[in-house]
Amino acid sequence: MASYHLSVKTIKRSAGRSATAAAAYRVGERIECQREGRVHDYTRKQGIEETFILAPKDAPDWATDRSRLWNEVEASETRRNSVTAREWELALPSEISAEDRSQITRDFAQELVSRYGVAVDVAIHAPHREGDQRNHHAHVLTSTRKLEPEGFTAKTRVLDSAKTGGVEIEQMRGLWAELQNRALERAGEVERVDHRSLEKQREAALEKGDELKAEELDRDPELKLGPAANSMERRAKAMAERQGREYKPVTERGAVVHAARQARAAFREMRARLELARETYGIEREAGQGRVSAGLAALRAATAKDRDRDRNPDDFRERLARVVDRSRDQDDTPKPEGRNYARERLKEIMEKDAGRDGQAAVHKLDGHSEYDLGEDTGRAARKPSVNERLKDVLNKPRERLEIEGEREKERGDDENENTRDRDRGEGHSL
Repeated sequence: MASYHLSVKTIKRSAGRSATAAAAYRVGERIECQREGRVHDYTRKQGIEETFILAPKDAPDWATDRSRLWNEVEASETRRNSVTAREWELALPSEISAEDRSQITRDFAQELVSRYGVAVDVAIHAPHREGDQRNHHAHVLTSTRKLEPEGFTAKTRVLDSAKTGGVEIEQMRGLWAELQNRALERAGEVERVDHRSLEKQREAALEKGDELKAEELDRDPELKLGPAANSMERRAKAMAERQGREYKPVTERGAVVHAARQARAAFREMRARLELARETYGIEREAGQGRVSAGLAALRAATAKDRDRDRNPDDFRERLARVVDRSRDQDDTPKPEGRNYARERLKEIMEKDAGRDGQAAVHKLDGHSEYDLGEDTGRAARKPSVNERLKDVLNKPRERLEIEGEREKERGDDENENTRDRDRGEGHSL
């Protein structure tokens, strides 16, 4: 499943870091830092898929020389506690191709150049050979000063200010989510990423009436493992795979994260089954099937996921299309064009049988809550349907039914006796 990650960090001299060392490490090259007199050589580093530099149109020619670029960055900062560079760390979707991952990273980097006028150095990394093979990511290193024809000039205070920095970063987070979702859509993927917090996503789901999605989002953010625990868990996973056994976390943090991921996976599976069943029921009903037959078809479609798990299944819409074709062979009755005749007919039948309850049932089939129809849809606010009255009778104990039957008989006898008395009285009066 595609996941969202964007973090912004700073390269500070007060922390003993330099822009030259950061750039050399991320791109896997050798850069000599003229200010420190040190050589940072990371040419043996592996897993680097692509690197490139982007700069404003009027930038000096030396901006494309990585060693010169970052030495100029260091030279432009004179304070001992200067922030020399800013790093944007991006998670890349594993569901899209390497070309698409490169393109959306380039688009994001170009937006940084256009928006802030800075120099940008990009390194796209492959997943670690011992880690999660979906962990494609990119390191985007930017200068903290604008790059103009004369060199580095003013600081990008809009990102440093407490008032504007958070707003700017949030907008860039939204842009990164949009770029990923466009790429996922082009690749034909159903999954999407969301840069908003879980709380905001839950509020949006409730506004749309998607209570199941809101319930799925009602959780705490995933606990961050940290480098040490992450390394231990990677080794435990690799050993479990080699020994052909189930992976069990070896750290407390790992156990919490693993349990949370399993719970989310189970919830997604349940949601997928529910949506498949709902889709199947709607198509079967539109094809002229009865409610019982459509319900059984929905149940079969939901349980068929277990049988298809170990092989490449067809798209469920194609399977449903075959079901519809079969139903059409059984029912060649012409249907009016231009409207959903089957659903309208279903609604008429259910409304006739159960009043507003029929509207609630059809409303639920469309994925909405029963509360959207108003408070008058409760049992106390309407006349009981035929099905409800039948259930009430069937659920009564036999003794109660017999007592009520005797009472009915007694009332009938009394009524007959009164009728005879009345008839006799009327006869005497004549």
